[in-house]
Amino acid sequence: MKKLLTSIAIASAITAAFSTRASDSNLTLSRNLTILNSVVKELATAYVDTIDSRKLMEFAIDAMLYQGTDPYTEYYPWDDQDEILSISEGSYAGIGSAIVKRGDAVYITAPYWNSPARDAGLLPGDRIIAVDGDTVTASTDVGDVSRRLRGQAGTTVRVDIVRPYADDSLRTVEIVRRDITVNPLPYYGRLDNGVGYILLEQFNGSSARSVKAAVADLLAGGDLPGLIIDLRGNGGGLLEGAVQIAGLFVPKGTEIVRTRGRDALNERIYKTTENPLAPELPLAILIDGGTASASEILAGSMQDLDRAVIAGARSYGKGLVQTTRPLPFNGMLKLTTGRYYIPSGRLIQAIDYSHRNAEGDAVRVPDSLTHAFTTRAGRTVRDGGGITPDTVMAIPTVSRFAYTLANEFRPFDYATRHYSRRPEAPAVDAVLVDSAMFVEFKAMVDSTGFKYDRPYLSTIDALRNAVRDDGFLDDAISAQLDTLSAMLHQDLDRDFETHRDEIMKLLDTELANRYFSEGDRVRHRLPADSVVSATADLLLDNNKYRSILR
Repeated sequence: MKKLLTSIAIASAITAAFSTRASDSNLTLSRNLTILNSVVKELATAYVDTIDSRKLMEFAIDAMLYQGTDPYTEYYPWDDQDEILSISEGSYAGIGSAIVKRGDAVYITAPYWNSPARDAGLLPGDRIIAVDGDTVTASTDVGDVSRRLRGQAGTTVRVDIVRPYADDSLRTVEIVRRDITVNPLPYYGRLDNGVGYILLEQFNGSSARSVKAAVADLLAGGDLPGLIIDLRGNGGGLLEGAVQIAGLFVPKGTEIVRTRGRDALNERIYKTTENPLAPELPLAILIDGGTASASEILAGSMQDLDRAVIAGARSYGKGLVQTTRPLPFNGMLKLTTGRYYIPSGRLIQAIDYSHRNAEGDAVRVPDSLTHAFTTRAGRTVRDGGGITPDTVMAIPTVSRFAYTLANEFRPFDYATRHYSRRPEAPAVDAVLVDSAMFVEFKAMVDSTGFKYDRPYLSTIDALRNAVRDDGFLDDAISAQLDTLSAMLHQDLDRDFETHRDEIMKLLDTELANRYFSEGDRVRHRLPADSVVSATADLLLDNNKYRSILR
């Protein structure tokens, strides 16, 4: 606790240096840095226990950035830059697998297709117990495990695992690290009605090339009645990638976005630089609450230019621009340096980090305070809250029951067990989950004494306490509350049947992750995607498509 308070104090001292008047800011900064240096020196030389100075300073920096900036301004020490480099460069060196901390253990969740991890035989559900002889304990951070697994291409890492549902459960696997290319575009192709479909999951250094190649290939396949670019869940990445992809569909020299920093001298305008590949192709872009940053630049610019119909649900609303700055000892600072404005002139940033409420929290800009802008054709669009689709489509919701099952890895564990018994891959268009498997999954969950939170039961308890505090709780009221609580009590059989379709989809997703490559998983789920189907129908209805854009 004392270390925590010290770190916060250090962060506050640094932050204070930047909150003074301009006239004495340099003096204040110098004074606070001197104080900071003295505090760290005293801790390192005189504190009763040994201080981990690196962790202390990293915590202090993180606290300072959290208090004084936004969530996108982050510090990366020299050995923790793989994530940001993989976004910018589209590759990193390692074993090629996602991992997760569950309780006191770290598990393999998704070895990428054709990765060193999969080639070496690692499977989802394998529990990592040691890396190169270093034991993974309950206190081991999952980030530390990730850093151990990554390394220079061509080097070998030894991973000790425990495999569930296997006779020889304890295994040692030696994996030769390779350069892992992050594929931003796991699938493209034609739907049954001929409409083209591209799934773009992020904007890294290869995104624009991948989309251009996909569009060219789809056009080469004959008459293409329309194209869907799916940006749902795409959290963004490189701004330049969005500009280059927009350039495939609009005339050369079209302004896509401009960024503005502290003053007018920091404004930069991004325009398309090549002749378009498909300037007349009917285009739709899918977005949702996970669509952010560069994804919103692409979707928002196409909306402002009346070049594409935007479908789905409102996007996240991130209108801030980050750049990286080198720091001493090979550190890196990802720093918010400006805001971006799409062609209509609007800023779609939803949360105002420069103004906070009494609790110190940044709040979302209310719809009542947003401003109207117009697209090139005169349609009304608004700022301050993400991109609102031209065609709003129902996004499947997740029930609390299904969320709890997924959050506790129940479908994941069932799929791990099922795969251990039936490792042969089915056809991509096969039905992966049947009624018998649903019953089997329910029995597996039931056998563990599964419990889940019901907020209305907590509300009843709060109501009971409030009535008691005010002196109104008598036997009659207490009996009524007991009856209501009993009526709303957990009934596993009923809840499974109520959410049957949702649970079947969870199981299907986990099984597909075991059997299929990234592209085949998309092919497997596309026929059941109602948003994609409805959007394709819209593109095929030329009158409706044109009327939306007018």
